[in-house]
Amino acid sequence: MARKILVVEDEAPIREMLAFVLEQNGYQAIEADDYHSALEAIIEPYPDLILLDWMLPGGSGIQVAKKIKQNELARNIPIIMLTARGEEEDKVKGLEVGADDYITKPFSPKELMARIKAVIRRVSPTSLDDSIEVQGLRLDPVSHRVTSNEADLDMGPTEFKLLHFFMTHPERVYSREQLLDQVWGTNVYVEDRTVDVHIRRLRKALAAYEHDRLVQTVRGAGYRFSSKL
Repeated sequence: MARKILVVEDEAPIREMLAFVLEQNGYQAIEADDYHSALEAIIEPYPDLILLDWMLPGGSGIQVAKKIKQNELARNIPIIMLTARGEEEDKVKGLEVGADDYITKPFSPKELMARIKAVIRRVSPTSLDDSIEVQGLRLDPVSHRVTSNEADLDMGPTEFKLLHFFMTHPERVYSREQLLDQVWGTNVYVEDRTVDVHIRRLRKALAAYEHDRLVQTVRGAGYRFSSKL
């Protein structure tokens, strides 16, 4: 299921651009254009993250952040403040009321997505210690072993990380760029085609027990890990 992000921004062109960028990157965007509609959108199922403009009709983004942090059920939702203010004091004020990060306008979509991914990873890390099993294929992050019906499979560290990501995010298509961000990290500069090389290596490692069919190519879109044919 796509992560849900609440976009609170009173300027319609900016809000619509943000929603478009988020949806292009696999997120579900919910929009709010003022203080009151922002608070009304904080309902179950809660958003996974909030992009919150500093200046809003009816109240400030700082006031919205304070209200959210006072809500026992919603207080852990990460917040990224959007602001045209570059002064250090304003940035500190945003962080003091509970914002997890801030980004100063104007910013590029690439910078925005990098900030969102970094915050989500920081505040809601996936449990990395749980073993995962799909149709006899088992990955144990603690012992760093991959087995098929208890027989060991041999693979390199990048293939292991790639398989771990796939097995913890099944049935969803990921582009090469998304896989690079999630598996290699946003600070590593490698070619998109590097993903294809490691996908081939991963499939080769899985082929001995016919698990290679779980790693599927989706033409024109990317790759997914699926037990469905």
